[in-house]
Amino acid sequence: MNANQIKAFKKQLEEQKQQLLESEEASKDDTKPVELDQQSIGRLSRMDAMQQQQMHQEQARRRKVHLQKIEGALRRIESGEFGDCFICGDDIGLKRLDFDPTQTRCIDCIESDE
Repeated sequence: MNANQIKAFKKQLEEQKQQLLESEEASKDDTKPVELDQQSIGRLSRMDAMQQQQMHQEQARRRKVHLQKIEGALRRIESGEFGDCFICGDDIGLKRLDFDPTQTRCIDCIESDE
């Protein structure tokens, strides 16, 4: 992999990271606890609000996991290990990295796991 490709992946990862951080900031209020006051909202409305809260919490969890993967990929770029399979050490296919630059294993190692 050449230096221009690595720069492009780094830029893509940094943009994804920024988008995730902005999304996380915008949705902070969505994960707050639902009020128990049944005088202000009915039972079904409260149940719906609780379900919405759970969905927002799951989205926040997924954002956090994806953010960790992005940060790991950025560290691998800095250390010169980006694009190398964690298992066998071979190169991860360029098409695979184009699809998801946070990948840590080549297709052969993933298939052998299954």
